[in-house]
Amino acid sequence: MNGELRLLADIGGTNARFALEAPDGTFADIEVLACADFATLDEAMRTYLGQAAQRGLATASLRHAAIAIANPVEEDRVSMTNHHWSFSIEALRQQQGLTTLLVVNDFAALAMSLPHLAADGRERIGGGVELTERPIGLIGPGTGLGVSGVIPAGGKRWIALASEGGHVSFAPANKEEVRILEALWSEFGHVSAERLLSGMGLELIHRVLAGQRREAAAITGAALDGSCADCRRTVDTFCAILGSVAGNVALTLGATGGMYIGGGIVPRLGALFTGSSFRARFEDKGRLSPYLARIPTYLITEQYPALRGVSAMLPERAATLP
Repeated sequence: MNGELRLLADIGGTNARFALEAPDGTFADIEVLACADFATLDEAMRTYLGQAAQRGLATASLRHAAIAIANPVEEDRVSMTNHHWSFSIEALRQQQGLTTLLVVNDFAALAMSLPHLAADGRERIGGGVELTERPIGLIGPGTGLGVSGVIPAGGKRWIALASEGGHVSFAPANKEEVRILEALWSEFGHVSAERLLSGMGLELIHRVLAGQRREAAAITGAALDGSCADCRRTVDTFCAILGSVAGNVALTLGATGGMYIGGGIVPRLGALFTGSSFRARFEDKGRLSPYLARIPTYLITEQYPALRGVSAMLPERAATLP
């Protein structure tokens, strides 16, 4: 792989982020394409590579690629949960003329980036003491709710965990959240954490609390500019629930290396998040509250961390090939 450009991608339910990585680890080209504009992932990849070639980049000799995707990746067939794309990994590799095509869960890739984040790529939320060479947890609300983590494997190696923890059952922590749960039970039956901690979740919380249907972007916008008290209440409730679920993940993983928040929603909330009850609810675990109080929480601020994570995973995959 030395001396070659490598194709990296981070595919979410809404956007596909592509980059070409140079041999020195720098990104030679980054583009964000709307998934809805393309019938298939193959078409989106070809469009990106064609545009990169027009910008003078040597894409014709590309042999290695790695894709992080918002979906479980367990077998050759991948069918996205939050988008209509469905594909065979091996068929896509052949269609693109690649030697190596690594496809992994997007939050596993994001988790792999965590041990390597620079100081300016994260923002501390609350207290705690970061311990080295310990498990690190990750949670991120966006189109859906991603959950993952990394565990140390010795010799500066880390193992990322592919998880569908966003689909665990939602557990209310107060009477208002019981009311939300009861309203959603009648509509959905099982109510997962993702049902509330996502763009759709903001809309559902607002519908129950305010009795109105509003799009997620309008809710967060009105909360941020202070024009709607009900929208602010919705965002506050969202952040509180996120704190409880993040605390659950930290307990499950024993994430004494830190708990990180990613995804597309929280970074947009700014001071509404940093001033919310997220950290208080993160620590509110009864007899285990002192344990959670020692775990630091961070908001990921680096722009394309999943690309860095999937880049770290690609060489090991390529090295296993003949």
